[in-house]
Amino acid sequence: MATSTYRVLVCDLRSDRLLDVLPLTGVSIEDYIGKAGSFRGTVPIPNRELADRARAAIGPDRVARTALWVERDRRIWWGGVLWLVNPQSDERGRLAVEVQGGTFDTYLDHRILRTTHEATRTDQFDIARDLVDYAQQQPGGDIGIRYGTDTSGVLRSRTFAASDQPTIRDLLDKLSTAEGGFEWRIRCFRDPESGERVKQLDLGHPRIVRGDDVVLTHPGHILNYAWPADGTTVATTWQARGATNNRNQAAASKPLLSELLVDEQALAAGWPRLDGTSDHQSIDDPEQLAEHARAEAAAARRPAVIPEITVHLDSQISPDLLGRYVRLRVRDLWFADGLDVRHRVVGIAVTPPERGAGESVKLTLETPENPNGNSA
Repeated sequence: MATSTYRVLVCDLRSDRLLDVLPLTGVSIEDYIGKAGSFRGTVPIPNRELADRARAAIGPDRVARTALWVERDRRIWWGGVLWLVNPQSDERGRLAVEVQGGTFDTYLDHRILRTTHEATRTDQFDIARDLVDYAQQQPGGDIGIRYGTDTSGVLRSRTFAASDQPTIRDLLDKLSTAEGGFEWRIRCFRDPESGERVKQLDLGHPRIVRGDDVVLTHPGHILNYAWPADGTTVATTWQARGATNNRNQAAASKPLLSELLVDEQALAAGWPRLDGTSDHQSIDDPEQLAEHARAEAAAARRPAVIPEITVHLDSQISPDLLGRYVRLRVRDLWFADGLDVRHRVVGIAVTPPERGAGESVKLTLETPENPNGNSA
């Protein structure tokens, strides 16, 4: 079996101009729906020529202004921002540079809303795109994030105050996690016509869903799996806390509280009373706070079951698996009667081949509606 070829393109973040293609070892890449992905790798420095190249492409003055694109057999599998370089020497004098990066959405963690923005009964996708537009329309802020024109059908009214100094990433996350919200990520790929590397803002209501189902079996495609159930996240009551009202200086400051939500059906079914709460210090509107409380209460009703599976890297497995559904069929001692469930892929982690070890791909799956039994 032929070994796949990986390479890392080092480019200018704003212009995407290619700076160099550097050799790396110990590479690992991760990408997710719902949280930032990461990149790690090491550039070996065996001679002066490569040291000069690496210093020019990923030296200290290139951190936070450089894009990294990981290709597998000339297809883009990951893209993001270079956030850390760490030249190191061992006791034998061998040099190497540790490199770390985050997916392009991490750039929005470093962009702050400096101007108050208001939206009245505006589609939530348009609000999200307006926030990205704000980030990219500031001098030096355009890193080439593109987006479409689709809508969610959910209208919202929002005021984002500059005095709160929120990051664009935080505003997008809070907007997307309200009741009736959406998912977002920045998808990286190569345009099939122009060959251009693309950073695409993907928005999905209520979820990002892509393509047809993929069937994976164990024994078979699945090398190993983990099926954890975390009860520490369960809550049968929920109350969200909002901004503190300081308008009356003579009175004691009190935070805005949502209605206490109690899952009476869960209590009647035998679940104990488990209390949950959340803080939204920038929200001073009761209805907005209630939207978040209802969404968070719904997410906390059952233990978090987030399966992870490691699979053979074959033609079925690609970066486009994020957002697609996989049909898992497992039969072993734990699932003696056979497990047949449908999950959406929300995370993918790839370790390229190294000497003595082959490629491996770990898929993180969304919590199923029925985590303990079969589902069609």
